[in-house]
Amino acid sequence: MKAPLSLRARLVWGAFLVLLVFLAGAGWAVQQAYADSLRAQRFARLQTTIYLLMAGAELNATGSLQMPAALAEPRLSLLSSGLYANIANLDKGEEWQSASTLGLNPPFQRSQATGQWQFDTVSAPAKNAVGSAQAFLAATYAVKWSANDRVTPLVFSVLEDKAEFDRELRAFGRTLWRWLGAAGLLLLLTQTLLLRWGLRPLDQVAQEVKRMESGQQTRLTGNYPIELAGLTHNLNGLMEQERARQTRYKDALDDLAHSLKTPLAAMRASLNEPNGLPAMVAQQVSRMDDIVVHQLGRAGASGAARFAPHLALAPILTRIRDTLAKVYLEKDLTFALDCPPELTWRMDEGDAFEMLGNLLDNAAKWAKAKVTVRIWLEDRRLHLRICDDGPGFADPQTLPERRVRLDEQVPGHGIGLAVVRDLIASHGGELTISRAALGGAQIDVVLQAA
Repeated sequence: MKAPLSLRARLVWGAFLVLLVFLAGAGWAVQQAYADSLRAQRFARLQTTIYLLMAGAELNATGSLQMPAALAEPRLSLLSSGLYANIANLDKGEEWQSASTLGLNPPFQRSQATGQWQFDTVSAPAKNAVGSAQAFLAATYAVKWSANDRVTPLVFSVLEDKAEFDRELRAFGRTLWRWLGAAGLLLLLTQTLLLRWGLRPLDQVAQEVKRMESGQQTRLTGNYPIELAGLTHNLNGLMEQERARQTRYKDALDDLAHSLKTPLAAMRASLNEPNGLPAMVAQQVSRMDDIVVHQLGRAGASGAARFAPHLALAPILTRIRDTLAKVYLEKDLTFALDCPPELTWRMDEGDAFEMLGNLLDNAAKWAKAKVTVRIWLEDRRLHLRICDDGPGFADPQTLPERRVRLDEQVPGHGIGLAVVRDLIASHGGELTISRAALGGAQIDVVLQAA
């Protein structure tokens, strides 16, 4: 599979194509505008020439056309000068042509509309003496000439060789495209340098990521522009989250191996006492089961996830309440839930069920009749408070200690809260225990935003 183009190559080629289209369009537009302006200038000169012819034209008493020997436009008197004039007297069927047409037969036009100017580009026939397919700029003006109490229709026609017009237009085109080409190359070079400078932070990120892969550094430390600051910040957060998860896995495995040594040693020692072996095995298996549950809960905690979707907590709280109501049906507990339905938090759904489920299960286990739960947001932090009307904790200060069960005489009591403690720690939160107004335990959890 062919590797895709780099960002730099895409931007350079894209800029080149856009610049090429822009310069081609701009050059064509400028050249057309110049051609139109030059053509209008030439036609204005032809119009002036016709005015000069009209100023020198006279009709005698018989209505014949008379022109002076010398004309105000000297090119009309020079042979093959490129400027040719013709005056047609339609009543007499006579024509006057300038001396510049001697030996030539230019394709003069005849205007049909009196008093209206006609400008056009015409070509001489292939067999014309002027030359094969020679082009001319033509101006024609028809008038009704009043002289000696009679009106005579006259048609003034002037032609100018288009070769000079084409040469001037080509010269302008060559100059225009040279300058546009030079400007395009300069702009492309400038854009390439700007793109190289602008994309330098991406190269720096790539180099830092390579150093992270090789273990030379643990986070992105460069000072990046605002467009990349969010990316590098999130990448650092992701790396820290992954390192924390790996640390939890390692700690969980170390703790699991350490914790299983004691029950295994106890069962090995009981092999010499067959009578007490079943009871000892049952006791130690139960203890090992609690240890495994605890360590699996620690290892499986997702932790603060900045990329996790926002999770609605009210439905999860309702499902846990309905489940616990069935589990502790004989106690007929009342669950008072206070959680806005629109409240959401970035958290893995499994972590949410594990945390809320263990806390509510612990409260329901010790409650006499009532459990209250309140969840709210304050200062961009998630607050969770669970209270029960049970006996409360004898020594709440023992909860944060590692590998310490809160109540050895009640199976499983400390394991759930220990799992919750590790989950809260993985989310960068805090857990505090106090006496509730109901008389039992009050557990407050505060989680920081990811």
